[in-house]
Amino acid sequence: MYFPYFRGRQYELLALREMAASDLFGKSVVPVIEPIKLTSTFGGTLRAFHAKNLPFALIFNPSVGELTHTTDLAEELLSRIDGNSACIPSILLNKNADSIFTTLSQKGFSTDGILAIFNNRDFLDIYKRLFDAVAPKYTLFPYERQIRRTVKVNKVLFEDKFNKQDRNADYPDDEFFSEDHLFFKEEGYVGFSDYSIVGDEYSESGFAPYAVAIHIVYFANDDTLRIRHFVSDSNDDISDVAGKYYEAVTKLTKWYNAGQQRQLTTALSTLLTHAETGYYPGLPTVKKLSIMHHLELLCKFLDGGMVK
Repeated sequence: MYFPYFRGRQYELLALREMAASDLFGKSVVPVIEPIKLTSTFGGTLRAFHAKNLPFALIFNPSVGELTHTTDLAEELLSRIDGNSACIPSILLNKNADSIFTTLSQKGFSTDGILAIFNNRDFLDIYKRLFDAVAPKYTLFPYERQIRRTVKVNKVLFEDKFNKQDRNADYPDDEFFSEDHLFFKEEGYVGFSDYSIVGDEYSESGFAPYAVAIHIVYFANDDTLRIRHFVSDSNDDISDVAGKYYEAVTKLTKWYNAGQQRQLTTALSTLLTHAETGYYPGLPTVKKLSIMHHLELLCKFLDGGMVK
């Protein structure tokens, strides 16, 4: 099982919504959403998953974004998933975990139906207190000795695989991404998780880039995952972002045509069309498509539909 973790930015939610609406999710992928704003896109994404009866995990005590200061957030989220049996209520193990756990219990959610995210060993006591008698449905946690000693069952390996750079121009052409999809079962996990091509870092500010980068995850010959960074060349100033995008997406096309047909997904096909037509969709859409490509690629692999 793969549990991609998203912070609920607009382009992330749109990627999930379009994947759900287009029936691109397989049976082995369960997105985890940490909501940051109660937008119409957020609501539309939840409805898209409900319409298709697709499983997803929704965090009730987000750690970033404007909802961290919202009173009665749990009640609001519960009203939005009312009747959606495919939603897995989720808790970040932090100082607010106890109150969220109590609220979910009072609303009739069983402990063994909850997903827990455990990314700080300082909250070992909270995990033991809440889940000593009954383990969560899933627990996401990093490869850290103290946490591994505590979490015994339903373990999901959770690590940031994206090597984020301060500047787009600093990305290498190609680098290793992950092999967790190959070894999680033999290492005693029921699944694996990461932040896709976004990374753990959260920021609400944006800026005009000097360079445009397209991040494409792909399978190497040994089935490990690597990532290609297609970066523009005219990076001296912030002018002509559309031209920078065309430079980057043209590099992607050359790479694909040089024997990477195995990597084809719906989103990658769209990016290739951009190169052919010269269309510039905007940088948020480029991020959305890169996420969709990653998710569809892993859906195919885990469900046995990957072309060799």
